[in-house]
Amino acid sequence: MTLELSDRFTLREATVPADGILEGTRVLRRLPEGVESRPYELFDLRPLGRVIGAEIHGVDLGEPLWPELRAELNRALLEWKVLFFRDQDITAEQQRAFARNWGELETNPFIPRGDYAEVTRFARDASMPAFENIWHTDVTFRPEPALGSVLRLVQVPPVGGDTMWADMAAAYDNLPAEVKSRIEGLRAVHDYVPGFERFSDREFLAGWQEEFPPVEHPVVRRHPETGRRTLFVNQAFTTHIVGLDRVESDRLLHLLFTQAHVPEYQVRFRWAANSVAFWDNRATQHYAVNDYQPHVRIAERVAIAGDRPE
Repeated sequence: MTLELSDRFTLREATVPADGILEGTRVLRRLPEGVESRPYELFDLRPLGRVIGAEIHGVDLGEPLWPELRAELNRALLEWKVLFFRDQDITAEQQRAFARNWGELETNPFIPRGDYAEVTRFARDASMPAFENIWHTDVTFRPEPALGSVLRLVQVPPVGGDTMWADMAAAYDNLPAEVKSRIEGLRAVHDYVPGFERFSDREFLAGWQEEFPPVEHPVVRRHPETGRRTLFVNQAFTTHIVGLDRVESDRLLHLLFTQAHVPEYQVRFRWAANSVAFWDNRATQHYAVNDYQPHVRIAERVAIAGDRPE
């Protein structure tokens, strides 16, 4: 979305930067209010960022999880939003088994499959360039978007190909008060077509419109487990805000999309062979950096079915 915006614009009698980003100190709160940090007893956790991203050491993803380990990993996921595991030489079946600890798996008809229906395969080289280099939350065009995703790289390029994640609770926390007031209670429309029409056949996409009609979600959702308020609009799938004229809707969405770009809310992960990432899709956006061509990058992802945002 390209907009001609002035440096500042007026929102309900107040003037804020066009991108809603204020200079200076930002509130970087990793945990919900009233929750204190506690040590992890069943693995070693090494933070990669201030509010988002941590490596987990001492867990073998190829082995079944016992209840206490699953519970502690879930706490780490809620607190750090994306977890990274190194040296995990696992199969697609083991990847699926690990993800099932968090719920049923979903399929995606718009992305090629791997060896299993629930495994989507991203094979990218010079002949098939990547289109995931846009900040987005997965499958928000569904009435119940994914809870989270587990991604492993099958083939890692010799350089480049990192993935970035942004904490959308931190993004919400740091919005100017005037913006928070303006978006309170608003809902936005999400549609699969804008996200996939850049690289998919239009006739193929049209065949799925009955199964995946546009859906509405709150602009700000409340996380079902932590209770934190998070921005829940993204540039790939959110088309407009309900009840606003197109100009105001575009201006507000441009402002909200920009929040994922703030480095203080981000973590960047450099992939290596046998690395796995597990992220909370309810609290984050992510961006696959497309800087590795003509080398090959192959990734396989499993998504866990989620709930209806509120």
